Amino acid sequence: MLEIWTYALGIMYSPGPVNLLSLNGGIQGQTRCHLGFFCGVACAMFILFISLSYIGNTLVNDDILPYIALCGCSYILYLAWQLMRSSVTLKQRTSFTLSFKSGVMMQLLNPKGLIATLPIATIQFPAQNMTEAQIVYWSVALALFAGCAPGSYSVIGNIVGKHLMNTIWLQRVQQLLALLLVYTAFSIGFEHIYKVWFW
Repeated sequence: MLEIWTYALGIMYSPGPVNLLSLNGGIQGQTRCHLGFFCGVACAMFILFISLSYIGNTLVNDDILPYIALCGCSYILYLAWQLMRSSVTLKQRTSFTLSFKSGVMMQLLNPKGLIATLPIATIQFPAQNMTEAQIVYWSVALALFAGCAPGSYSVIGNIVGKHLMNTIWLQRVQQLLALLLVYTAFSIGFEHIYKVWFW
């Protein structure tokens, strides 16, 4: 069981598009406004865990992963564009708010979500001889754990953001995070699209 938690911690809490957007939201004081986003991420992870546990790895194989990655990369680039264009304000709300729906969509289209859930659901769950009830229990627990990842990034951003009460600095940080999202999209694209189709 420790292997499941160790793998989940390493993959879910590493920087990725969901966590980077949450960090930016926290810097701008949006942690409370983005609680729905964190719940959406958890909901999407639950959907992935349950569906992959019951359907197995026939749903997501090496042939379909590049197409999922293409959709995910496109969505990440769209979010980076929205983040780059949105204005920074020191008020409680900004023009770029993450919702429950965006959390669900982003995590379902995020190849990192599949990478996180696929080995757990198709290898580690069966290796532990889990019953259906245990699969549901572990899926809920791991989904909540996944939803806490962007939440923790947002809280860290909120702490850092209190020390950056300057719109110019906040705008630069936001632009840097948008560029990191672009980098994330291209690295996912290189790993899961380019290497598969053109390498």
